[in-house]
Parts: sequence; structure tokens; C-alpha cells
Amino acid sequence: MTDSHFSRRALLRYGAYGAGAAALAGTAASRDRLTGADIPGRDDGSLVVATLGSAFDPAAVHALSTGFRELPPDVPLRVNAAQAVDWSDFFAKILTQNAAGTATDLVYVATEGVQLFAERLGVPLDRWVRRDTAELREYFADVHPSLVESMMYEGSLYQLPVEFNAADMYLNQQVLKRAGAGFPPADWTRDDFTALLREMKRSSDSHFTPYFWTNRLWGGVVPWLFNNGTSLLAESRAPGGSWLRDAFYPAADRLGRGGGFRWTTPQATSARVEEVYDYLASLVQEDLCTRPEGGNGTNLVGVFSTGRVGVTPAGGFWAGGLHLAGMRADAYDVQYFPRRHTQRMQFGAAGYALLRTSKKQDAAWEFIKYAARKDVMTELSAADQTTPARRSMLTAGRYRETGPAHWKVFYDTLDEFPDTGPIPAPPQVAEVTDVLLKYTGTALASPRSVAPALRRMQGDLEQAMERDL
Repeated sequence: MTDSHFSRRALLRYGAYGAGAAALAGTAASRDRLTGADIPGRDDGSLVVATLGSAFDPAAVHALSTGFRELPPDVPLRVNAAQAVDWSDFFAKILTQNAAGTATDLVYVATEGVQLFAERLGVPLDRWVRRDTAELREYFADVHPSLVESMMYEGSLYQLPVEFNAADMYLNQQVLKRAGAGFPPADWTRDDFTALLREMKRSSDSHFTPYFWTNRLWGGVVPWLFNNGTSLLAESRAPGGSWLRDAFYPAADRLGRGGGFRWTTPQATSARVEEVYDYLASLVQEDLCTRPEGGNGTNLVGVFSTGRVGVTPAGGFWAGGLHLAGMRADAYDVQYFPRRHTQRMQFGAAGYALLRTSKKQDAAWEFIKYAARKDVMTELSAADQTTPARRSMLTAGRYRETGPAHWKVFYDTLDEFPDTGPIPAPPQVAEVTDVLLKYTGTALASPRSVAPALRRMQGDLEQAMERDL
């Protein structure tokens, strides 16, 4: 795309919906660099898939490419894993390549970029989905409608979700035992959560942090807003989407759904938002948690696995991460996010977006279907570094080595709580995220900082939502 007004600021930043999930359909990252055949601009007639990451496991990419090549229309696949600091940098590189005439056919996009890409770069998948209804029926029957709805924009579908991560609560079993505390029940409350943190603190030394969280869009303050019955932006549903729901989902799963989410009016100064920040500020003041750090929490695995942190929000991606760090399957467990006014939780998902610049759109659609096949997803997600979008792939066998014991929580976050929804990510998500991160840190400096910081947040959010992309 060569639109001169498509500013870098309009490109979204990586919100870390799942650290370890920004890979090719769950392909594990590797230190091996790509070969010369993968250099952007090498026009060999391949279908070009752009992903975020410095490199990908050559064996997995080879398996994916070989399997796809065996299918009609017999088009070779080339994976361009762009070295980038975050999603913003990644998308800027994609735009630069396209402006230079190096077309990309498909881009792997997380929830943070679904609406931005749908509005500016993406191609609706509607006509292909309608055409291939019979072939896709098995896929949609295996994928929760909330994940599919999160990939819709103004009534059209732009991606088939292949993975997701909901923000559940991970608990260190060593710390629970030290505190003499039992594992919390599924219906635990925010008050139960606070009491547990206090028990952990009383039984630990000064180097221990009961609750650790990062300042980001996914897994930061947002799940606390959700369980308090609110959000940063007013949320509603776009009309439409019945063409998809009626074709693939029973009546019970269609209730209350629409053609994708709309996030509109900022509401940072509402009473329920202020209540959330007051609560988090109180945890900081009691030394039950630190002020949230920025970033994606990559330093957290070490402090959690060694018992210096008791509880933290994370998704299914962390099961594989903790296993790789040497943590035993029975040394930790996972539970739903605690209830406040509701027990609504949040997730982020990912899939492949088809670009308008592609001259191989039919072949690109065949790849989107191929990447969503169960056998392909199973082969590429064996390391448990994400949560597969397909319900049937979450089994006891998958988590036997990595844990946790309550692995069903990962998908039951959707199945048992059907109002669980995606992180708020309008097309202006880059600006919205910047404002959220800036003023969340300011608000939690002291209890007296909350109200003034939220007033400034409100003003900046209003300006951000009024900007053209």
C-alpha cells in the first residue's frame, strides 16, 4: 500500500496477546536464519507469507511448505520472517516492501491488528467461505464462535483463527504450599484473590512478589476492567455476520453475536474504571504487587519458576515456556481469572490476513484453509507455546509433560464463559495502547494519582479515537 497518510503511528504495537504465539501457526522460533531464497523481493512465483520474528524452525517451515506444495494449485510457499522490534515495526516493513513493489500475499496478524488490516489492507474472506461451506463445516464446529467473531469487521470475516490465548491466572504450587493455602476454586472472587496474596506475603521474605503483571494491552489492566463489568472503550457489536453464523453454528451459539466488535467512546473516567485503578493502586501500596512493568514479560519465567512470584496472568503459551525453563508439570497450575461484578475474561487470537496487493488471492485462500487444518496445526503446535483455536486439540496427552493439571481452563475460558471477548483493538489501537500504557503507570504511582491520571487518559483517548488512520 502506498497511501501517504498511512502513518507509522497508525500501525499497531505488539500487545503481547501471547508471548511465543507470534509465529507461523504456532511454529517454534529458532536461531537459524532464513536462507537466501527467502530474501524479500526474490520473485520466484511463490506465495509469500510474512510473519513477525527473526527466524523460524527450518524443519517446521519445510514441512509446512512441502505439504502445501502437494495441494492444488501447486504454488511454492515462501515465508518471510521479518526482523522487527514489535508489531508496529513489522507492519512498517511490510508497507515499505509493498511500496517498493515487493508484494506480500499474506500476513500473520494478531487481534491487535485485525481491524487495522481489515480497514486498510485486508481482503474479506466471505466469498471463499460461502463457496467452501461444506469443506469448512468441520473447522468451524471445532472453533469457538467468539474467536471467529473477533476476526470479523463490520460484518465480514478477515481471518480464520488458528490460535489464541486467554488471560488466566498461573499459580506457583511451591508458594501456595509455603503459605498454607489451597488451590483456588473456579468461582473465586477478587476478595479471595486479595486474601491469597496477603497469605503469600506473610509467609515469604522481602524478595518475594505475590502478584506480578506487565503494563500492556493483553493481560495488563484489561482483564481487571472486564471482570468489573467495564472496558477502556465502549463496546458494541457491528450488524451483520448472520451469513456465517447461520451456516456454521447452532442457534444457542448465535445468540448475542454480531458482525464483529466495535470499540468507540472512551470511558476512562467512569466509576467502574476508576474502581479498578483504585484496587490495583491498593495492591501496590500493600506491596502485594509492584507497579506494572512494560514489555511482554519475558523475564517473568525465571522469577515465577523459582518461587519469587506467586501469581501472574498468562495464557496457554506459558505451559510450553515453563516446561522449557525446567519447571515440573506439577510445580504450577492455572485457574480462571477471579470474579468481580462478572467473570468475563479477555483473549487475543491470530490468523492469516490476505492483502489487497496479492495477485494470488485464490492460492492464498487455499493456504489459509491448509494452515487451519487439524493435522497441520497439530504438527506445528506440539511445543505448547500457544493455545490452538481448535477445541479438539486440547487433550490430556498434549499437557502430560508440560502441565498444568487444570489444562482444561485454557479452552473452558471460552466454553464456560461465552461472554469472554477480545482485547479492545479498534483501528486506532496503536494510539489507544500508547495512552493506556502511559497513564496506567502514572495512575498507580500513588492512590491520589488515580483520578487525575484517568482524566488525562480520557482526554488523550478522545483525541486518539478522532484521528484518521
